[in-house]
Amino acid sequence: MKEFWRFIKFALFSASAGLIEIGSFALFNEVLHWPYWLSYLVALVLSVVWNFTLNRKFTFKSAANIPIAMLKVALFYVVFIPVSTMLEHFLTTNLGWNEYLVTAINMGLNFVTEFLYQRYFVFGKSIDTQK
Repeated sequence: MKEFWRFIKFALFSASAGLIEIGSFALFNEVLHWPYWLSYLVALVLSVVWNFTLNRKFTFKSAANIPIAMLKVALFYVVFIPVSTMLEHFLTTNLGWNEYLVTAINMGLNFVTEFLYQRYFVFGKSIDTQK
């Protein structure tokens, strides 16, 4: 039951990060007219920092070394960002898919893969070690 609630917390914090991502993406893309890839990239980075901070403290309750944990998350994004950016570019530019639909698809992929990655790799041995 504890893991179920951990997942629910992760989902809620991820939803708040998703709101930050989609809101900042809309600002950069629609208002500031930044290039699509830059709008996506900056919005993603903002949401990652928000999500990491809340999930480390409240979901995984980890006392793990913050710089090391953040480095592990950064390594995830060293792979995820280029792959998702290429996917975003291909689907929107080459196939003409809606930018917001593709962003939502990438957010879903990010949610599932990041939960598993953080649960078992980033915080796996340090879960519930925070005082």
